[in-house]
Amino acid sequence: MATPNSTLRAVRISMMLSQDDFAAALREASDRAGYELEPSKRLIQRWESGAIAVPSPRYARALEAVTGMPIDSLGFQSPAMARVTDDGAGGHDVHPSPEGVAAPSPSPTPQTSPRDNYSGVWLSKYEYFSSGRQSEFVGMHYVVLLQHGNRLTVRSLPEASSNPNSPLTMDLTVDAGVVTGTWVEQTATDGYYRGARYHGAVQMLIEPTGRRMAGKWVGFGKDFDMNTGPWELRLEDSSTSQKIIGKYSRRPE
Repeated sequence: MATPNSTLRAVRISMMLSQDDFAAALREASDRAGYELEPSKRLIQRWESGAIAVPSPRYARALEAVTGMPIDSLGFQSPAMARVTDDGAGGHDVHPSPEGVAAPSPSPTPQTSPRDNYSGVWLSKYEYFSSGRQSEFVGMHYVVLLQHGNRLTVRSLPEASSNPNSPLTMDLTVDAGVVTGTWVEQTATDGYYRGARYHGAVQMLIEPTGRRMAGKWVGFGKDFDMNTGPWELRLEDSSTSQKIIGKYSRRPE
């Protein structure tokens, strides 16, 4: 059974693009690059459902151009876990192999949690100390969170960070009332950190209501020293509709 690509779906939703819009953006990107692709809504659906595990090289380049992210950050499988089949577009897409390669182990069944599903729009808030400015700061993002099994995929919404042009991503797992995973923030090129990319780990506890997660992050600082601080997620809306995504695609107050 194919594993849905919730990461790609979260990225698309965070860009406020329908599947038709996303296909059109890929087509425009390929035209600009000087090669012809014919992506469709159906192709996007097959990527997001996991029916196609790895895009062809040309589609990979178009995906990177449209999302601004490397292909290995978009939730696709490694080619070693797939077989090549003709996609009818001058390249190949890769599908999970039913034989020859051992199937990946299924995700463990989550234990009882306060809520069955945490998908929705959340406000992410973390605190950090700037050694260069000798002061405490707060970073906030409105993020879209999508859940598949015990996996949580988190992507910040457009224009929705307290520090402009500093997108945030988180890849988490939930086990009972505990959330554990990693985070990445790409700072703005014209900001204080001049486009530096920071990443680390995070662990949070889920409150009984299921509407707040709170814990600690750990990561390296500007001088490669290890830092930590509080991090929380607060549920704003359990919907991920275009209307709600548009509502929260703004700088947090």
